[in-house]
Amino acid sequence: MTDNSILEKVTEEFVKERNKDGFVKVMEQLEKAVVLVPSLMPENLDEETKKQVTEGKEIKLPKESKITPCLLRKENGEQVLPIFSTKNHIPVERRSPAVLAIPFFTCVAMVMANTEKVQSIVLNPFTQNIMIPKEILEVAQKRSKMPQTKTVKVTEKQFHVLANRQLAYEALPKFLYEKQKEGLVKLQEEESKFILSLYSTIYPKEIRVPYEEEDFSFMTLNITENMQITRIDLPEKNIVKGSCLRIYVVWKRDSESLDYYTIEKAEEGNEIGRVNEQRKHEIIEQAPDNGAEIETIMNLASETGQ
Repeated sequence: MTDNSILEKVTEEFVKERNKDGFVKVMEQLEKAVVLVPSLMPENLDEETKKQVTEGKEIKLPKESKITPCLLRKENGEQVLPIFSTKNHIPVERRSPAVLAIPFFTCVAMVMANTEKVQSIVLNPFTQNIMIPKEILEVAQKRSKMPQTKTVKVTEKQFHVLANRQLAYEALPKFLYEKQKEGLVKLQEEESKFILSLYSTIYPKEIRVPYEEEDFSFMTLNITENMQITRIDLPEKNIVKGSCLRIYVVWKRDSESLDYYTIEKAEEGNEIGRVNEQRKHEIIEQAPDNGAEIETIMNLASETGQ
């Protein structure tokens, strides 16, 4: 297997900030990488070769061998192809029958040939969880046929999409869970100014943040004696499947605890997502009509407190 030490370094740097420049560096190294892909045991292997695969030794598979990767399923039902830069990122309890060393571009080709079954690739899902969505894979597939090019070009439009997700699913929940009530008060006081300040940490200098204060809408309601809900409507432009449309921050006075919910654009309609205190993002259920969202969020938040 090729040396992925530089890939390891840039992924470690990227997860600290998760900005555009860091993502480009990760993609640059992935293009050169041979990654580990958990899979079922390939058929038509002799017993000795199977033993070597089980022991994690590198082997050369026969050309006729069929590779069947082990996919991960997200809460919303979508399947993703997990890849790993080193074995250290694969938990012992999640080891598959075989772990194959496969060039990254081959992984891209596998996904793009089966988009009805696999929607994206995730690098080191159990440790760093770096998502590579379909629009980036399309760029990578084109680059695989252009060996003289050296950098992955993320278009400005694609970066707007990535920035929406980074703000809603990473930057804002990270701030609120760390600061709790103090952070929520700051958000409520500064509203759009605060959201724009977070966006400014995500966008590189060469790309202007495309939003103004009036593009955001804030509303804080004291639903019950113990529950307060702050609703944030994000800008409607640059929205695609998987983008966040609205954020609901729930503050429970009795337990002094915070819940963080999202309304996300789906293939059909919208979905309710949640980011928990461990920063794990998951899809919970189909979202109701806009007018019934607050009641649904209130019920969900009440259930988490039981």
